[in-house]
Amino acid sequence: MSGPILEVTDLTQHFPVNRRDVVHAVDGVTFSIQRGQTLGLVGESGCGKSSCARSIIRVYDPTGGRIVLDGEEITHMSQKELQPRRKKMQMIFQDPYASLNARMTVRDIIAEPLLAHHVVKSREEANDYVYPMLERVGLTREHAGRYAHEFSGGQRQRVGIARALVLRPELVICDEPISALDVSIQSQVVNMLEDMQQEMGLTYLFIAHDLSVVRHISSRIGVMYLGSLVELAESYELNRNPLHPYTKTLLSAVPVPDPEVSRTRQRIVLEGDIPSPMNPPKGCRFHTRCPYATDRCKQETPVFKEHEKGHWAACHLLD
Repeated sequence: MSGPILEVTDLTQHFPVNRRDVVHAVDGVTFSIQRGQTLGLVGESGCGKSSCARSIIRVYDPTGGRIVLDGEEITHMSQKELQPRRKKMQMIFQDPYASLNARMTVRDIIAEPLLAHHVVKSREEANDYVYPMLERVGLTREHAGRYAHEFSGGQRQRVGIARALVLRPELVICDEPISALDVSIQSQVVNMLEDMQQEMGLTYLFIAHDLSVVRHISSRIGVMYLGSLVELAESYELNRNPLHPYTKTLLSAVPVPDPEVSRTRQRIVLEGDIPSPMNPPKGCRFHTRCPYATDRCKQETPVFKEHEKGHWAACHLLD
């Protein structure tokens, strides 16, 4: 089937705190992902990336918008209706220890989705899927009988990846899968994810706050700020020609290996902290920290629109 595997239109996710206050976690996010590609979603901690991902996979029920998976709208499906469709989309979580059941062996952890989706009828039959997947993520059969606490962080995340991929899903949501790992292990996990994408024809929604990692693995990159998408473009184009001031700030923070370039380039430093999502600023949400903000930015919300072919941004300075 041609066309995007995932289409998200005007996705909104609000969480009521009490009778008066609401957290605006995600506001009007729109994007699509083509089959076999990787869309990277980047932004500061607290900008709504994980809330967006969990709304897409329906851990949270969206407040508004549309989610279309493989041509079928799943926005308002009941959990019972979603059950057979969950086989198509799986998630790799940020914390490999918290996301694994400490009372289950690695074999049982990886076999659980196979049994839940009736791919196999017994745990013995599941071994035919579990052992090859363990070896594919760099572990061995001997690891199958161990428990999560016996592994390092990198090994635990490999178990989490094996659990997500054992069903051979079409879409995998990677929610900051390397942020809890040592730097020396991060590149190994990213390279493994890329290899498995090629082998299995996977599509990734890859979420991280480190733009250097996101631009390495992604076909396209979306930049989020305080619940909204502020820029979306091909990875190369975003790095070559960033349009939004926030994207320029993130790129200026990425380390450069050349010491001469590093000494001469200008680092953009933002003033202040990210505003509260319970009380987002009027107009452009970035205007409180933007060095180029005008009076118009403080009053009018910029429209997220296409400024160049395939390059979308929401900024009054581009009009």
